[in-house]
This record gives sequence, C-alpha cells and structure tokens, in this order.
Amino acid sequence: MGSSVRIGPLSLQGDSGSNISDPVYSEDDSDKVHKDCVNQNEISNGRENHSVNALSGPQELIAAEQNGCVAAELSFGEAPLSRVMREKCSEIEAALSEDPVDALKLKTLALSEGGLVNDALRRRVWPQLLGLDTQAATELPTHKELEAHAEYHQVVLDVNRSLKRFPPGIPYEQRVALQDQLTRLILRVIIKYPHLQYYQGYHDVAVTFLLVVGEAVAFQIMEKLSTGHLKDCMEPTMDRTSYLLNYIYPLIYRVHPELYEYMERSGVGTVFCLPWFLTWYGHSLNQYRDVVRLYDYFLASPPLMPLYVAASVVVHRSNEIFSVDCDMACIHSLLSQIPDDLPFESLLKQALKLYEDYPPISLEAEVQERFKKELQLRRYDDRPRTPRIHRHNGGTIWHHLAEINRLLPHWALVPHVAIPRFPSRFVFVTTAALIGLYAYLRMADALVMNNSVPVR
Repeated sequence: MGSSVRIGPLSLQGDSGSNISDPVYSEDDSDKVHKDCVNQNEISNGRENHSVNALSGPQELIAAEQNGCVAAELSFGEAPLSRVMREKCSEIEAALSEDPVDALKLKTLALSEGGLVNDALRRRVWPQLLGLDTQAATELPTHKELEAHAEYHQVVLDVNRSLKRFPPGIPYEQRVALQDQLTRLILRVIIKYPHLQYYQGYHDVAVTFLLVVGEAVAFQIMEKLSTGHLKDCMEPTMDRTSYLLNYIYPLIYRVHPELYEYMERSGVGTVFCLPWFLTWYGHSLNQYRDVVRLYDYFLASPPLMPLYVAASVVVHRSNEIFSVDCDMACIHSLLSQIPDDLPFESLLKQALKLYEDYPPISLEAEVQERFKKELQLRRYDDRPRTPRIHRHNGGTIWHHLAEINRLLPHWALVPHVAIPRFPSRFVFVTTAALIGLYAYLRMADALVMNNSVPVR
C-alpha cells in the first residue's frame, strides 16, 4: 500500500489511492497535527505523497501543494502567525485541555480578534461551541432513501452549482466525492426532521462545515443549527425570514439616521442582505478565511447576530451608498456585492457592541411595525384585478406580468416606498427583456390555442 498523509479531517492515501473516508482526526492527534499553531504534514516512511485523493479545505490544499501534490491555484493563503496569534493558540489549547472543557472561554476566544486561528483548531472547537458529542454514531440512509426525498433533485442541482466553494486545485474525482458527501449531508438532516424546509443557500452553510470537520461531525453541526440558529429560515414559507430582515433598519437608524433616510427613500428594502442571512455570508464572500472567521463568530453568537453584522457592513459602506443615485436599482446593485477588503475584525466588534446596546427585544416593536406595513403593501399587490383578456393572444402583457408577480415568493417583493428613477440603460435593457417576454408568451399562447403544446 502507498504512503499515507493525514491532512485535515480526511485521510490522504498514497500511490494505491482510496475513496474519501470520514474524519480520521481526533483529539489524540493534536500533538501531531498542530504544533505552534501551524499544520504539520505527517508523512509515512519519509516518502513524499504525489497522489491527492482527499482534500478538505484551503489549508489542507496549501499543505499538499507544498509537498508537490498539486499546482498552486488558490488565490489566497495564510501568512505566518504573529506572536499574538501563537499565544492565542496556546489559550485555545489550554481551554480544550480542561476537564470539563472550558466552553465559555472557547466562546470568548471565538468572538475575539482572529477567531479560532486555523482549521486544525476549528475541528476541535466548533463541536464544543455547540455542545456536541462527536463520538455519537448515526445511521446513514441508503441511496434509495435519499433519491426518494422530494428535495433530492433540487439539492443535487444546488450542490452541482457550488464549485466556487471547493478548493480550485482539487482533483475532479475528489470534488465529485465531496459533492456526493455534501448532498448526503443535507438530505440526512431534512430526512430526519421532515418539518424543516430545505432552502437554496443551505448548501453554502453545509459545505463550509463539511470542508473543515468532515461529513460525520458536519451532520451533527447542521442538525444542531437547523433546529436552532437556522430554524426560522427552514419554515414552510419565507415570511419569518422576511420579518427578521427588518431588524437591520432600526439598527442603521440608531447608528446613522441620514443613511437610514436615504435608503428608505430609495426603496431598496432588505432583499440585498437575504443571502447574507441565509448562508452566513458563505455565498457572498470570495475569501475562505473570511468565511470561516465569520463562522467562528456566529457559532459563538445568538441567532440574529448575522443581521447585526449586516447593519455594520451597510453603515461602513455609507460613503459608497451616498455616491450612487438614491434609487432601488443602484443601491441594491452596490450592496449585493461585498468587497474583499472589508475590515471584518472591526465590523465584528461593532456588531457585538450594537447587540449589547440594542438587543433584539428593544427593536421588536419597530420591526413589527415595519413588517405590518410590508404586509399591507403585499395585500395591495395581491388585490384582485380584472385585466382585459383578448381571445386571440390569451391576454395582455400586463396580465402575464401580473401573473408572474403573483407567483414570486413574498420575500422577493420590494416595498414600494418610492418610485425609483432608473438609469436610461437600465430602462432600455428592461424594456427589451419585457418585449422579448411578451413575444414569447404570445407565441406560447398561440401554440396552446392550436393544441400544439401540451398544457400541464
């Protein structure tokens, strides 16, 4: 059998190769895997490994790259640790060595600057933050049971679109194996808890835990979060999520009233921060180190903390917001993209201060009032209409567009606070798209009238 390298939560086999296995890392390996807070590669018989059959995250990929396993394809790495971060590693190790483990100390360290420093420590600390027993065994569902689930095909589609979340240098076979694990991980949770509704973006959360801790522990983490932090996002409708997003505006008002007024006047609403909340920013960030740093923070925080971070991000970008036109399209476009150079450590401190100064209970009345107005607008949008129907084409374009709007999920609707002033190019593109849609719908209606297209 070929040489074996232990990297991250997945075993890395040598020349003979093997399938991806479940995590092989344990607390007993801490002295081997982590010395002076730097991942060490354990190479059997002194031989270098040149066959990458399992990699879990960017740290592991970088380590493998240094051993000649893969070409350098990641656009980011990790700088040498400062003295402060090395000392922090020692503090984390000390908290882990307590009997019982000092969970409160670990929480404080996860929230403070630098978080949990690296994935070797995250593998051991994340389960502790959630009070998990990582030795507990769970029965795996059969592939037939997975395929029988109503969400199976949607989960597979979402996982197949998640290429950005995997290390770019990972061999194709290993990426496919990880995607299979991710699909199984997600379905295991929603099979065990049938009242939970899968949502698009859930896979962005799950993949982060899969890459860091492996499938077995990732399942336990996702199980805990899905019945805790994420449960409001997993209701049958998105109404509760839509309600919670309204917390950002009272927070913005308390920090920057002028910015609050500008955004309210634009009618930008809250849709721009929906993926931030649903995915814990995993879908919106380009740097892996930022994603795992935020996950350190959120695992040690109350469930609504991602919204306090959202408010801090928006306030931090106030000058950028004021520099664009006060309309929905411009501000939404700006805010929906998170820059790579945000000072996250500073923003996380601000978010924590916001939470201490304005806990959710103190904002509840304002949030309820905002949501009440949103429901009134929604009822106005859903009021009965009597469009003029023309037999020869199945209805006007406005009838078709009204039907499309009626079918949109409620959280996708933007409050009509003001009539936006769209730039001319936006108007031109939108008009062209509507004309194309109108032509398509007319053709489809004509085909239906001629019994050429079966109606389902």
